[in-house]
Formats: sequence, structure tokens, C-alpha cells
Amino acid sequence: MDKTDVEQVTLALLDAANDKDSDVQDQVRKSMLTLGKQQPDRVLAMCQDYLLKHPKLVVSHRVVILQTIELIVGCRIEVISPPRIKSIISLASDEMTRSKDVVPDWQQAASNILVAVGNKHINDIMEEILSKFQPGVLPHFFVVQTLANLSDSNVYGMVPFLNAILGTMLPMLSMAKQDNMKWVFSSALCHFSDSILEYLANLDKAPDPTVRKDTFSSEIYAAFDILFSNWVQSREPKLRLTVAEALGSMCHLMASDKLEEQIPKLIPVILSLYKKNNEHYIISKSLCQVLDASVNMGSRVLETQLESLLFALHQQVSAPVDYSNPPTVKNHNEVLRCFSLLANSFPDRLVMFVLQKLENSNERSRMGSLAVLRHLINSTTSTMETKKLLILASIRQPMADHSNKVKKRVVQVISAMAHHGYLELEGGELLVRFIVQHCALPDTYQRGQRPTDPEEVTNEALRTMCDNTLHLLTTTVGRLADVLWPKLLYYLTPSQFNNATTPLCKSLIVLGNKKKTNQEPSFKIDFTQEVNLPSPQTLMIRLLVNAAFPFNSRGHGAPSLSLLHILSPNIHPKTEVVWEKEIPPLLSVLEESMAESLDKKQWDEKLLKLLSKTLVTIDDDKWVCQLAAEATRYLSTYNNYLEEKSFLYRVIGVTLQQCFNKEVVKKQLQEILLIARHNDAVEREGVAMGIGLCANSHLEGTLAKLDEFGKSDAFKKSPSIFNLLKERNDVEVEKVKSTLILCYGQVALNAPPEKILNRIDQDILRCISKHFNTKVLGIKVETKDLTMKLSLIQSVGLIAKAISECVKKQGYVFSRKQELITVMLDFIKSEPADALRTPVRHLVMSTCANLIPLDPPLSENEGFDLLKVCVNSVFSLPPETHTPEKTKEEEILDPKQRKALYKNTLAALQELLKSVLAKDPTPDGLQSVFKHIESWLSSGQDHDRERAVTATAHILAFYLDNLTVKNMVSFHNLGALLGRLSPRCSDPNAVVRAAAIDSIYTLLYMQLRYEGFALDYKDEAVDGLLPLKDQLENPDHSILYKTCSHLTKVMSKRLPQQQLTTLVFMLFEGLVDSQTNCCRASSVILNTLLKNRGGGLQDLVPEMLEVLHMRLQSITEEQVRVAVGQTVLILASQHLQTVINTLVNQPLPYDSWTSEMWMALGADPIVASQIIEMVMEKLVIMAPYVEKESMMRGGTTKVAANQPLAMTCGLKELLLNGQSHEPAVSRFPQLFSCLTLRLAASIGVVAPKDNNSKHTASIHVAGVAAEALRILIARVQLDDVMKRLDEDNAWGAIQEPSKHITGVTLLARAMAKHAGPRLPAIVECLCPSLNNIYECQRITVTAFFSELLNHHVVTELMLIDVLMNNMMERISDPCSTVRMLAVRGLGNIAVGSPEKVNKYAKELLAAMSSGMEEKDDPGKLITLEAMSGLSKVLLHLDKKNVHLLVVYIFMKIKPFLESENDDIRCASIYLMGHLSKFGSGEQVFKDQIHNVLVSLLLHLVDPNTQVVKACKYAMRVCAPVVGSEQITAMFQNHLLEEKSLHYGEFINNLTKYLIQDFPGMLNFYHISVIQFFKSNWSEVRAGAAMFIGFLLGNLQEEHLSHLNMGTVTKGLVMLLQDPDPVVRVKAAEAMGRFH
Repeated sequence: MDKTDVEQVTLALLDAANDKDSDVQDQVRKSMLTLGKQQPDRVLAMCQDYLLKHPKLVVSHRVVILQTIELIVGCRIEVISPPRIKSIISLASDEMTRSKDVVPDWQQAASNILVAVGNKHINDIMEEILSKFQPGVLPHFFVVQTLANLSDSNVYGMVPFLNAILGTMLPMLSMAKQDNMKWVFSSALCHFSDSILEYLANLDKAPDPTVRKDTFSSEIYAAFDILFSNWVQSREPKLRLTVAEALGSMCHLMASDKLEEQIPKLIPVILSLYKKNNEHYIISKSLCQVLDASVNMGSRVLETQLESLLFALHQQVSAPVDYSNPPTVKNHNEVLRCFSLLANSFPDRLVMFVLQKLENSNERSRMGSLAVLRHLINSTTSTMETKKLLILASIRQPMADHSNKVKKRVVQVISAMAHHGYLELEGGELLVRFIVQHCALPDTYQRGQRPTDPEEVTNEALRTMCDNTLHLLTTTVGRLADVLWPKLLYYLTPSQFNNATTPLCKSLIVLGNKKKTNQEPSFKIDFTQEVNLPSPQTLMIRLLVNAAFPFNSRGHGAPSLSLLHILSPNIHPKTEVVWEKEIPPLLSVLEESMAESLDKKQWDEKLLKLLSKTLVTIDDDKWVCQLAAEATRYLSTYNNYLEEKSFLYRVIGVTLQQCFNKEVVKKQLQEILLIARHNDAVEREGVAMGIGLCANSHLEGTLAKLDEFGKSDAFKKSPSIFNLLKERNDVEVEKVKSTLILCYGQVALNAPPEKILNRIDQDILRCISKHFNTKVLGIKVETKDLTMKLSLIQSVGLIAKAISECVKKQGYVFSRKQELITVMLDFIKSEPADALRTPVRHLVMSTCANLIPLDPPLSENEGFDLLKVCVNSVFSLPPETHTPEKTKEEEILDPKQRKALYKNTLAALQELLKSVLAKDPTPDGLQSVFKHIESWLSSGQDHDRERAVTATAHILAFYLDNLTVKNMVSFHNLGALLGRLSPRCSDPNAVVRAAAIDSIYTLLYMQLRYEGFALDYKDEAVDGLLPLKDQLENPDHSILYKTCSHLTKVMSKRLPQQQLTTLVFMLFEGLVDSQTNCCRASSVILNTLLKNRGGGLQDLVPEMLEVLHMRLQSITEEQVRVAVGQTVLILASQHLQTVINTLVNQPLPYDSWTSEMWMALGADPIVASQIIEMVMEKLVIMAPYVEKESMMRGGTTKVAANQPLAMTCGLKELLLNGQSHEPAVSRFPQLFSCLTLRLAASIGVVAPKDNNSKHTASIHVAGVAAEALRILIARVQLDDVMKRLDEDNAWGAIQEPSKHITGVTLLARAMAKHAGPRLPAIVECLCPSLNNIYECQRITVTAFFSELLNHHVVTELMLIDVLMNNMMERISDPCSTVRMLAVRGLGNIAVGSPEKVNKYAKELLAAMSSGMEEKDDPGKLITLEAMSGLSKVLLHLDKKNVHLLVVYIFMKIKPFLESENDDIRCASIYLMGHLSKFGSGEQVFKDQIHNVLVSLLLHLVDPNTQVVKACKYAMRVCAPVVGSEQITAMFQNHLLEEKSLHYGEFINNLTKYLIQDFPGMLNFYHISVIQFFKSNWSEVRAGAAMFIGFLLGNLQEEHLSHLNMGTVTKGLVMLLQDPDPVVRVKAAEAMGRFH
């Protein structure tokens, strides 16, 4: 290759080296490097020349070139000629020092070249550099910098020079006045020292092993002196740091006596730097080196510096460490290294210092001291051995610190101490306590809050750390086992350690298991010997109460039970067997439960049962009495945990059941009543339950104690009574009374049934009434105290429950029943009607439900009042989600409490209703309950209906369960009940729907029972109602419709005739229900009833129609109209003509009512057929639209004619009815053609304006026709056609003017593929319209026929001639769109019926040729169709028919290859491919292919993917014609349509074969490629650059003569300035191949 070409290219690259695009810059560098690697001397020479010729080049540009030189030198240093090396050294040296000022980027780049060369040619470099490093003259900044960097990169080459360099440098130091010079000298000295130390450390690898430290000592000391005496105090922080770093490195090289002399001065200076600089890492590193050097040589004066050293280092170690900022972490570690170094020399002083510092309460200081202490404990164990007790004593102070950050460090220290044997020593238990204490920390933040201080240690983080530490101590430090077991048990019982229970139990389980398995004697705990341990009874109580609340305190339930299991031999020897059996199943329950899913009541029962079994097994009265006493004493621990306390009362109750010492029982009961905090409801209930449980074994004693306590001083207002009940005020006395009232209720409930009845009136009710401030229960209750009210209600309920249990075994008349009920109802009446704040309602209703079954029964009025008060009081409440206004004295309930209160209240009401019904289970009794609920069923409020229907479902189910029919009674209210409930099956509220279905199911079974069917009789129809509930869960309206119909059929079957009228008129009321869904349900039920049983209701028809007509106007809900429309259909079938006339004249667009009417008409095939015939006849003869002048926009507008539009709308609605299938099928070809032509005439047509209505214009005229056609196709069940059209989105396209032809094509395609047999009749119906005056209809039919020709089915059906003749005629249509579609149709024959192509060869070629020459062709659409068509036809034409035309067609195509229009480019390339088979073997055709080969290759990167596909295809099929086997194989293997192409690799290989097989054509190829340098597409320009690049890269020397390198070079240089960076990158890449 010509020298000048490479130079020109290199020059262009050098020019472009500063391109504004970074990718281009990168590629330019790569190319220069590539050229440089190939011809290093030449390229380096050019770079040098360039720099010399352009002395004023911008710095950034110079830098790129210098960096390139550095890269080339770095790679090819071995082969660059010595003269070139020398000139580069001198260039770099000159570039580096030309400017006296420091220009970092430029001079650094030059310096880097010298360093790169210096790795191989150190002597040459030193010769050059030292010439600029003359004694007595201050050198250039970068000369010194270069020396420093060289000493780093080539240690063994540089160290031998260092002595001389240092000799020259020393005098210069005093000449350096500028800070930057001082900095560079200091930096160099630092590097030199490090290099010397590395050299000395690796003498075995060094060239001169005789070098020794003292070789440099005197020079280093002299330099040290200057730096230390003058520079280290500089004002410039950066300089100070570098000087400090240098001093540290130099210390190791100084003579020991000199260093010893300097230490007293050096250390204070370095320490003083901490105050002057923000970056401390360098200072600490330097200090560490000084200390290391001092300690190594055994310095004696170091001790004199110790105090100041420790002070400064302590300050450093106390600084915050930011782990996201590495220098602070490095500094921290260096400081700790300093402490380690000092610890080895001065252990006592150091430990004393750190421990004194611990006393300082400053947070930072303490954290620092603890960090050092931990480091020392871990790293210097031998020196610390004697200091253990001292450290243990000193750590106490920081343990008392309040800061979590300090505590975190304390925990780390404790962890280190544990691993080094501190915890076994005296005082070690305090450290354990500290860890446990912090396992019990509460959470710092509520949910959602976040810490602001990034360093903050939250309670959670500290707690987790302590959990982990406790676990580690238990599992990894074996010798601690006896320190922790059994002492950790102590922490289980005090409440301040609650939150630590889980980790404590886990540790104790591990320790206990280990000791038990190894049979260690220490497993057995002697509670008398161990100080501070809780007793076995207390432990058992604590763990049992923990288990009752398993998810509290971080899930302490399971660990507590497991620990109890392990401790069993220590609690009591007899517990082992029973717990082995009972505890594992309980643990399994917990494993499978979550806090939400655990049934708390059941769980409590299981634990109390466990306790009871345990006590029976232990069978030791003394032990049990002690348990009871300790449990009572332990109550106060739970004063802040009332639920737990309440459970403990029950534990005491169960324990007292097993306690046979009556005195002890009496004493414990007295104590419980005395110490209980009666003000709290939870505690009152707990006390009552405990005392109630005790009464099971000790009824007499319990009643006696309650009576005695009731008379005691506790109720007198004197201040001198029991010290525990000091100065009780009124409120508290009321609360104590409340507790007693509850106790009596619980005693009644728990006492043995055989003993309780005769105690109710005398002992229990008498005491309750006495405490309630009323002498007789009949007197109006005066108390205002809510607590007493609630206690009284609950207690009466419990008594009623107890009585009803006993009554099963013995008769009893409860004379005070009505009095109690009246009192209860008064309580409810005094509750606020609009809010639910207290449990009064639910408790009163539960109590009344328990009282009602007792004799004597209530009178009718009493029953009515009871129900009225209770039902209205509950149903009138606002919904649960409603937040009540806060009143002054009331607390607002939290949502969870409110939810529970609502749930309980509604459940209590249902129980009450059942209780009333149970007393009179007859239709009348049912009606007396239902009438209170009835009015709520159709309330506008969801929550009202939900409550009412749910309650109804419950009472009906209860009624049926308890129904016994003794004689044939009429169920007279069935119709009314069904009429009220059946519309609710469609209620918007899912709960209401389900409950309504249940109710109807129950009602129908009740009817069956009343009709005399047996109890176990199953009615299939009625049973079929229950599965409907699932369908209704999330229903759509069709499901609701089916459900109602189904329901009605079942009801209709079972309903007696005399009840029908009632039901129908109830349903009329349902039409105006507050819920539209229920209106719809009512009409559907009506409709089905009328179909099934309407025969008997003739007289009602006029009235019904009137009602329906009136209702229909006001119903807006779509689905309601559907249901009512069906009802109207039953009537409309008798008056067809009137209905049609009315409907056609309805205003457009039809409202949903009219639409439903039309649709309903399709239900009768005969009626539907008559309507279809009438509409088709009218559509053919009526003008589809009129053209009107457009006032606003000018031109004309097509406006649809009203009657045809209305009929199309009607026909569309009618076809929506599934019943219209038969008439649609029998007239399908006519209907299809009629609607297709109607659609054609609707495209771009606007709806007519109606003066009376504003809505008409909103009709999409074409949309209506398209929709009608779509519905027709669906109706005749051409499902495959429908599926295909929907997938292709044809319906959207077919109604838009711009996409209509595409839509018609998709329609024809779908019909041809999936409905072939129907085509002959359709074609016959459509043919006449090809001569239609309406152009729009001609276009549509031609498009339809054109696509049919694409499918072979037309040949099978013998339609081909008809269609071809029609297409030939249309070739000369006045409309260009029709002509284009005709050409397309002719081309399609090649796909549809290829065997017919040669039959029509002449006509086809003539039509296509004229198409390619079409003049009146605005978007070149006809040309495009002609080329595409010809492509298709050529595949099937015989050679004889085409032979003479090949070159003629080729010439016609060629101009289109570079067309701006993507489609034309694409079509022309495909056509070229198809022509190939007619030219194979002919030289003239081969020449044509080579003519366009470059164009095809470059369009492989065309921006249009279709063009790329076309190129791949054309090249694959033309491959055999090219004349090279390798190229043919490449085209056929790599240019696969779907396979992605690695273009660069492909072109690279291709150029190799072109060079090999067609060397004579290289000139033609490269000239062709160069023409594309000016292509419009940047992708193609980039491709052309790549092509040329690879051509050059693969060209052998002998072929170079074929190329005009001047033109190539010129072209690439031009592309290097292309506006598109991608093109510039490829041009630069190509230039890299000029070698």
C-alpha cells in the first residue's frame, strides 16, 4: 500500500482524535493503535510530526495523541527501533517541559510515555531526564514526578540511580519555594523510600544484592531534616500530608541514632497535624510507620512521648467511622495498629490509660476506648492475661451508659471477653445480666417511623445483636455452660425481662438438652442452694402464662413450653411422664398456627386442662397449696399485662380445685378479692372466672367467702379499713360490687348442677340484688354505673345458662324471669340509638336469649316489646366502618374492638330471635318474628339489608331444623315470604345474595314438610338451589339472570295456586326496590312465572302491562331492561306490524329500551324471517346517502339516509338474538352481500342531523353496518371466520376509510379459508355491483374478489374464470384504487392457483408491465402492486414465456433499488430475486447480478427490516448465478430470513472470497461502494465504510493496483467528518485496516 495513503489516513485519524463523540474518539484511538501496532515506527513518526507541526493544538487534542503514543510504546516497546525510542524520549521530554507552568493533563500524558519507555530503556530515559535535573537548577515539576513514578514502576532499574539522584536533589530542596515543588519533592522522596524498602526486602531478585540500608541513610536523613524542619509546617494541607507521608516512609531508612534523636521532635509534630488536616488516614499511616520503626530498633525515648501519643490516638479512635467512606475505615484500622504496637512495648501504661478513659462519660470517647479494649483483648492475649479482673471491674461504668451506640460497643467487648475466659471470673455474671437486659429492649420506633441519624443504633438492632451474642455464648463457648445454667432461669420471672424470654428459653433449652443428654449431675437444680432462683412453682406459673399468649414478646409461647418440658424433673419428678405425653401435641398446634388463626379460647382450655392433669398427677397437697400461694403472690407482676393476669386468675382457680385444705382456699380467695384491681374490666372478669372455677370443688366455701367479703369493711367509706383498700371512693366501691356480681354469675355457671338450683334465689340473686342497690329486683334500677350494669347483665345471663343446664334434669319455675327481662330492656333503651360504644346490647340480648326458654313463658305483648326493642336497637346502628363522633366522656374504640363488638351484637340478636321462635315454632310464630325484620329487607343501606337477610336466613334455618308437623297446617305466609326474599338473590351485596338463597331453600323445604313429605325426603329441584350460591359469589348479570329463572322454576313448581297472586304483587313492589339489581330480579322472576303459570292470571294481564310500561321508562340499568324486555316479548309476539313501524321511527341512535325490543323480536324464527326479507328489499332500492355541500370545510359531505340507517340498526339488534340463527342461515349469501354493500356505502358517511335530538350525530354509520355484518357471521356460527377476523383486528379496520381495503381483504381471506362452500352464492350476489354507480361499492367488491384469487378454493369452486374476467375489466376502471386492486388480484392468482398462471401468461405480463409504467399513480401504489404481483407470477411462469423479457424487466427494476419509498425498494429487490431463475447460466444475467451486488450487500443494513429480509432472499436465490461456490455457500448459510446476521463478520469473510474469485472486478466493486459514501441512509454509509475497511484489510499486496487508493482515502476522510457518529466510528475503524 502506498506510503502516502497510510499517512493520509493516519493524518485524518490524528485530526479526528478530538471528535466530540466519545465513541468516535475511542474508535479513532483503537484504529491508531492498530496501525501503530502494525507499523509502530511510521505511526509514531507521524504522531511526532503532527505534534511538531501543530504547536498550538488544543491541550485535550495533544493529550489524546500523547496517550496514543504511550499505548503504542506500551504494546510494542520490544520492536521499536532505538533511534525512534530516542526521538520519542526527546519528544515526550520536550512536551513535558515545554511549558514552565504546570498543565497537568498534557504534561502527565508526556510523563506517562517516559514511564512506559522506562520499563525497558531505563538508561536512555535517565540520560534524558537527568539532563533536565541539573545540580543547582530547580527542575520542572513533572521531571520530579516522572522520577517518582519510574521508581514505582521499575524498582530494580531505578534504585541503583537513587543515590545519585538524592545527591543532586538535596541542594534543590532548599531552592524549592513553591508549594507544588515542595509537594512533588516530598512525594518523590516517599516513592523513593518505598522503592528502596521494597528493593531491600527482595534482595534475592535484585540486580545488585550488595545494596544496604545505610547506603542511603545519610542522604535520606539530610532530606528528612529539610522536610521536617521547614516543610511540614506549611500552610497548604495537601503538602503537609504528603510531607508527613514521606517522613513516615523515610524513618525506616534512617540510622537508629538519628531516628532516636528525632523521635521526641517528630512525634509531637505528626500529632499536631491531626488538628490541621481533615484527612487523617495519611497521618495515622505515617505515625504507624514511625512507631513501627521506633519499636523495631528498641527506642528508649518513645516512652517520653507515650502520654501525648495515647491522647491523640484516643481522639482518633473515637472519631466516627463512616463505612461508606473507605478513608475513615482505613484510618480507624491504622490507629488500632498503633495501639497494638504500643501494647507490645508498654502493656501496663496502655491498659491503665484505656480503663481510665472508660470513666469518661462522653459517648464518642467511650466508644473509642471500647474499640481499643476489644482490639487489645482479641489481639494481644498474653499481655492481657494479668489484667482480666481489672478490666472486668472497669467495664461496669460503660455498662451503665444510656447510649445505644456505647452499649453496642460494650456488647462487642463482652463477646470478646467471653471467648477469652473473662465471664467465669467473679463479676462475670454482671456481663451476662447486661446481655439479657438488652435482649429485653422494647422497639424504638412505631411502624412507619424512620431514624434520621445514619449512625443510630436502634433498640431493635441492639436487641438482635444481644440475642445473637447470647446464642453464641451458649453454643460456642463451652466453658460458659456452668456460668449460664441454671443462673439464666433467674431472668425468666421478673417482668422487666419479658422481651428477653424467647432468646433466654432457647439458650436454656440448648444448655438443658446438652446436660440432660450427657447426664451431667449439674442438670438437676437444687433450688434451696441456688441463690436468687425462682421456685419450681413460680417457674411453672410463668412459663404456663407465657404459653397462654404464645405470640407475645417475640413469640415466647413455644420456647416457654419446650423449656417447661425440659425442666420437668426439676419442677416435680412426677411431671415428667405427663408432660412427655401432653406438651409435644401443644407445640404442634403452635407450629401450625399464626397469631390470627389460633383459637384463643380453645388454646386456653388446653393449657388449663394440662395444668389440671399435672396437679392430679403430682397429687401432693402441700406442693399444690404452695403453687396456689405463689401464683397469688405473682399476680402483681402482671399489673401492666391484664390479659395475662386474667389468665393467671383462672390458673389459680384450677389450682384451688385441686387444693383440699379449706383454710388455704379461703385465705387465697380473700387475698384475691383484696388485691384485685377492681377498676379494670378484664381483671374483674378474670377474678370472677377464677373464683367460679374454684367453686366447682368448693361451692359452700366460695359462697361463704363472697358473702363475708360483701359485708366487710371494703364497702364502708371509712378510711381506716384494710391497708390495701385505703380511702375507696364511690366509683371504686361500685367496681368492687361489679366484681362480686360477676363472681356470683361465674359460681352459678361452674358449680356442680345438682347443688346449684336451690342456691339461685336464696344465695345468689339475693346477694346480687343487694349489691345492685335495689332491695327488690322489681324496683327501677337507679345505678348509672356502666360497669355494674354490664356485670349484672352478664351475671344474669350466666345464671340463666346455669338454670337451663340444670332444668334438663329437674323442673324449675323461675319466678323472677319477667322482672329481669324488663330490667334488661331498660338497659337497652338507655343506649344511644346511633352508636355502638358498649357491649350492653349484646350482653342484654344474650342474657334474654338465655332467660326466654325458662318457665314461665312470656305473654304476646311482652314478646312483641322484647323483639321490637332489640331488633330496632341493633338494625338502626350505623355500619361497622362508620367512625362515630367522639363524645366528651367516651373513648373512641379502635377498629378491631369495634369489629368484635358489632360481630358479637349481631350474633346475640340472632340467638335471641331463635330463642323466641323456639317457644312458638308455627307459621304464626314465624310471622310474629319476621314482621320486625321485614321492613329492613329493602332498605337503601347495604348494612341494613345484610343484617336483615342474614337474620332471616338464620331464623328460617332454625325453624326448619325444629319443625315437626303434627297435622296438615297451611303454610299461609309462603307467598309473602318468597315475594320479599326472592328479589334479594340478585342484591348487589354478596352476603345478602347468599343468605337469600339459603332462605328460599329453607322456605321451600318448610313447604315440603307442610305438604306431608318425610323429614329425610330430598327434593332434587330444591337441592339444586344451593350450588347457585357459589355462582353468585362474584356474579356477572347473566349468572344472576339464570339463577333467578332457575329459582323461579323451582318456586313455581312448589307454590300452591292460592299463593301465586300474593307472590306476583309482592314482585311488582320489587320492581321499585332500592337496588336496581333486585328490580331486575323481580322482573325476571315475574317473566319466568308468567311463562310457567301465567295461564291462571288472565285477568291481571292489562294491569301488568300498564305497570311494566310505566316502570320501563324509569329503569336505566341495562340488565334490568334485558329482563323486562323478555317479559314484553311474550306480549309483543302478537302485534308484530305495529311494533316494527314504531321501532323504525324511534329516534336514532336507539335507546337501550328500543334496542332490547328489536333484539327480543329475533326470538321467533318466523317473525325474524319476515323482518329480514323486508329490510333487504328496502336496502337495495333506497339511496344509501345524499351528498351535501359542507358549509364549514368546503367540498361535499356524505350524509346517511335515515330509513336505511334505522333498518341497519334494527337488523343489527335483531341478529344479536341467538334465536335468529335459522333465518340468518337460510338467507346468508343475500344478507352477507347486502350488508357488505351497505358497509361499502357507509364508509366515511356521517349520520343525519335530527332537529329533535342532539344525539344522532354520535352514530358511527359504517360502525353500525360493520357490527351488523360481524353479528351475522357470528350468528351463522362461522366461528373460525370470526376468530380469524378478531385476531386480525379486521373489524376496526373495515369501518375506517384509511384501512377499509385492508379490512375487506381480511374478511375475504377469512371467508376463503373457513367458509369456501358459501362463496359461489356470495360471488353471484356481488358481481352485478361491479358496474355500480357507487365507486365505494366497486372498490369494496374488487378488494374482496382480489383477495379471493389468493386462495385455491376459487379454482376448486370453478370461480376462477369469473373472477379473472372481472379483474381484467377493472384494469381500465376510471378509479385508480380499483385499478390497483385489480393488478393486485391478477398477481394473487400466482398464490391461489399457480397452475393457471401460464394459461393467463400473456394477459398477466401485459397487465404488470403497464402497471409498472402507470402514470396516474399518486403514491406509486400501482407500480408497487405490479412489482409484487410480477414477483409472485414469475415463480410459476414457464421460461419460454419470460425468456426475452428478463433483461428488459431487470433494467426497469434497477432505478427502484435506491427508491426513498421502503415498500418499493423491498418489492424491487424481491422481484430481482424472482427473476434469477430465468437468467441462470447466461452471462448477461450474471453481469446484471454483479452490477447490483454491492447495492444488495449494503442494503443488508437498511434501516427498514423488510428491505433487509428482501435482500437476504434475493441474495440467497441469486447465489448460484454469482459464479463462486464459496460466496454461494455463504449467502445460503448466513442469509437466512429469521437468523440474525453479524454484518461485520459476514462482510469481512465475503471480501476475502471476492478478492480470491473476482480479482478483476475489485476496481468495479470498490468504485460502487464509494458511491454509497453519499447514501441518504447513515446505516448504509456506515456499511460502505466497513465494506471498504474489510476489503483493504484482506487485500494482498499484489491486488492493490486494482484499487484507486486516492479515492478510497479521500472518501474515508470525508466520512470521518460525517454528521452521524456511527458513520464516523466505522470510517475510523476502516482506517485502522490501512496497513
